[in-house]
Amino acid sequence: MNARPTIDELFERRITYPDFEPQGRLARLVGLDDYKTRLTKILGLLVNPAGLEVWVKRHHPDAGALLDIVLRRPPLVVLAGDVGSGKTELAETIGDAVARQERIEITLLPLSLSTRGQGRVGEMTQLLSAVFDYTVAEATRLKSASGRARGGVILLVDEADALAQSREAAQMHHEDRAGVNAFIRGIDRLANGKLPAAVIMCTNRLSALDPAVQRRAAEVMSFTRPNDEQRRFLLSSRLESLGLGRQHIDAMVAATGPQRGTRDHGFTFSDLTQRLLPSIVLDAYPSQAVDGARAVEIARAMAPTPPFRDASA
Repeated sequence: MNARPTIDELFERRITYPDFEPQGRLARLVGLDDYKTRLTKILGLLVNPAGLEVWVKRHHPDAGALLDIVLRRPPLVVLAGDVGSGKTELAETIGDAVARQERIEITLLPLSLSTRGQGRVGEMTQLLSAVFDYTVAEATRLKSASGRARGGVILLVDEADALAQSREAAQMHHEDRAGVNAFIRGIDRLANGKLPAAVIMCTNRLSALDPAVQRRAAEVMSFTRPNDEQRRFLLSSRLESLGLGRQHIDAMVAATGPQRGTRDHGFTFSDLTQRLLPSIVLDAYPSQAVDGARAVEIARAMAPTPPFRDASA
């Protein structure tokens, strides 16, 4: 690979926040409020540490040593969990909340799958080096002498286990090992430069990530399938306006959870929002209103997405 990679080869697209479209998508992620709040705070500190400095001066002026520990964390957050748990959708939209909280512009750069290369010697290393060269250049432009960032950059790595697989794996190719090394160097460049930039990695297989990558994470957030309370909130907030009563909502909560003797897992968030709710609407459309008993039947007949089984766990 001789020619320098283009921006289109490195990133799926470029998204700038704040923006109404991702704000709406973020709002639709019901049941993930704790994740939203926590991730917004973490990313806000990583891309704009001046905000924490102001907070410390106002509330804890003698806590300089603690401030230094918090601000020295590497600019990496790992979102790990089952398929359909909402982690990728959250990663793609959280930049809007960070932009509004910090009152700065945030640029999201989702890493392209092509950065994994075709296996040619040196290709993956060159591509990842180019990714971080671009990210560093963008973040450097947004850094200010005052310490308050003029903007921030979030690099999103989806399916991260395919890129940063543990170098301890016996079957791992030399080129893949070199790629993981390049990725770790890139994280360290962002950290050492104290740049207004952060990296979000999403994975279904946390145990498959290289230990050195896991150690560098400022935070590892684990996503699970929605519990009874979360499923009830999601279903009631969408179906009560259609006239479904509490007895129907309760029956659907039970139908979408684990079933004794048949399955030990319930529905994912995406099972509920992308499969079950549309199926209920389409079953009644266009000639009749949604019927609660029929909605329960549909929920009972539908099977949830099987969990991702991590063979390396």
